Amino acid sequence: MSNHLPDLKSLISHIALHNSEHAYEQLFRYLFPSLYRFCFYLLKSRELAEEAASDVMITIWRSREKLPEVRNIKVYAFVIARNLSLNVLSKHSRQEWISIDDLDLEIILDNPNPEQLLINDELKKKLERATEALPSQCKLVFKLIKEDGLSYKETASILNISVKTVDAHLVSAIKKLTALLKAEFNLS
Repeated sequence: MSNHLPDLKSLISHIALHNSEHAYEQLFRYLFPSLYRFCFYLLKSRELAEEAASDVMITIWRSREKLPEVRNIKVYAFVIARNLSLNVLSKHSRQEWISIDDLDLEIILDNPNPEQLLINDELKKKLERATEALPSQCKLVFKLIKEDGLSYKETASILNISVKTVDAHLVSAIKKLTALLKAEFNLS
């Protein structure tokens, strides 16, 4: 994701009212990387994640006339991505129901921003190891809020849980990360 945040309302308007492929390309460049990462965490396959993220963008294009009714395009896209990913997992595992809690999620802190550029490699590795130790739902909440920059409310909508549950998971994740990192650096 670039530092330049597109005017989503304007893009959606151009896509919905004028079938603007240029506006759609901008929306695609803005949404696709986050959707791909999200699908990859769920599906553990670059190929399946790329396919699912592409399917989300195709779904958005196909339903473009209805886009002005969508209150939050990012949440809308992530919910479609979640549903498509869970469908793929369901097909591949022959299970009728898959809970996000049952998924083995991996967090990769690779979104370079000024703060992370200051963190040396050793600290980054320790933070990644500590993050890996989190329960899967905690990891996913942590990833959506801290890596993808979603709000508590957006994260709750995407995961179909309450804002209080999102908060509880984030507080739990941060407490566990703090404890693990303090232990790692022998701090009391």
